[in-house]
Amino acid sequence: MSRDYAKESGTGGRKTPARKKPAARGKNNTGNGRSVWRWYFAGLTSGVFLSFLLYLGTLPGGAVLEPGTGNGQAKAEPETPPKPRFDFYTMLPEQEIEVDEPAEQPSRNAAPAEPEAYYLLQAGSFRQREDADRRRAELLLLGLEPSVEEAQGENGRWFRVYLGPFESRSKMSKARSLTAAQNIDTLLLKRSG
Repeated sequence: MSRDYAKESGTGGRKTPARKKPAARGKNNTGNGRSVWRWYFAGLTSGVFLSFLLYLGTLPGGAVLEPGTGNGQAKAEPETPPKPRFDFYTMLPEQEIEVDEPAEQPSRNAAPAEPEAYYLLQAGSFRQREDADRRRAELLLLGLEPSVEEAQGENGRWFRVYLGPFESRSKMSKARSLTAAQNIDTLLLKRSG
């Protein structure tokens, strides 16, 4: 028997086994790939449906059926609330209010009474006069009018820096805010006149 060598490959007449096709990515060879997507869409659809039912449960009552109508038509006109009544137009002219007048009004020309107490701000207390003068210079640069007083106490001599007396509470709070902006602690003191 004669052989046709042209049809055979150059491998010496042996046939090579057929190659296997590579498995597709993400899919199992058992066909479960399609069932995963079916379960996903079934869960998604049921979730949307349950959300819709929950939404319908939260809606207000809606249409009210009138008794005696069997065809299911809703009541067309809603009830209007009653209009408010304003009685004060008639009640106010009838009422009378009694006001006591003060027996004596202070005259505007009279001098104001001198305050018995005044306020000072203590901006520091130092052992050395130079430290007190340094603090006084800082306060002068802020536009304030400080004074230094020497005090003798049980624990020695102290030089205290004071601001004031202040004519009004607003001037005192302005001075206090200026010193606070410069990290200078102050102490509010009340002195009797």
